[in-house]
Amino acid sequence: MFEQRVHRSRLSSAVAIAELVYHAAVHSVRKTHQNALASIAINMVQAVVFVLTFYLMFEILGMRGNTIRGDFLLYIMSGVFLFMTHVKTLGAVAGAENSTSGMMKHAPMNTAVTIGAAALSTLYIQVLTLVLILFVYDVVFVQITIDQPVYAFGMLLMAWFTGIGIGLVLLAAKPWAPQFVGIFTQIYQRANMIASGKMFVANALPAYMVNMFDWNPLFHAIDQCRGYVFLNYTPHNSSLEYPFFVGLGLIMLGLMGEFFTRRHASVSWNAKR
Repeated sequence: MFEQRVHRSRLSSAVAIAELVYHAAVHSVRKTHQNALASIAINMVQAVVFVLTFYLMFEILGMRGNTIRGDFLLYIMSGVFLFMTHVKTLGAVAGAENSTSGMMKHAPMNTAVTIGAAALSTLYIQVLTLVLILFVYDVVFVQITIDQPVYAFGMLLMAWFTGIGIGLVLLAAKPWAPQFVGIFTQIYQRANMIASGKMFVANALPAYMVNMFDWNPLFHAIDQCRGYVFLNYTPHNSSLEYPFFVGLGLIMLGLMGEFFTRRHASVSWNAKR
């Protein structure tokens, strides 16, 4: 009865929500460390360790000859960056504040803001890490050439988009089965070390092996990205439309599940766990 209602136009409401998402995204970026630059540095170290690990593995196992003709490190980074963007976005969205969180008690806050902040903060960190690593590699080591950089970046956004879709489904299911969602998230992230196809060329796979990987939208995104990065590679065993429609369907399913969960979930559910 003592609440003062402020009538806003649609534009002012959109600006207020965008500002709220911005501040929540900044908070999410600084979550791993008080210094935002340190958070970005930690992510850069992880990406560099991934790239060097796969580089040494290819060298030791003698698999370098099976890759695409061109810059070898660029081949590795085209898989590692999309893989990290996908799994980190999935983890961030699945771990966002849900309807039973204490943050939802504050009036301007809602689950749409927390989901958007988790997704945007992850994309910001991954894109900044990608730009800095490629800049250092180009300036210090060897000049790189990307055939179609805009379309290659679009495949990075595709990996981010599908990560949002899977993360939304897991976020909606978390209040109902938190332990299962946590275990499934870890298994999916670990399985994508191989199932994403970042360690091999999709065109070189036999038909029976393609059937083992083509269910994964990240497999298609990585293979299509390499087609845009390298002039002499044309993907034949992947699709551009498949990851988009899978991600779109998962986002719709996740939003419907989150709406249903928000109406039925209760804080008291955690009391018995």
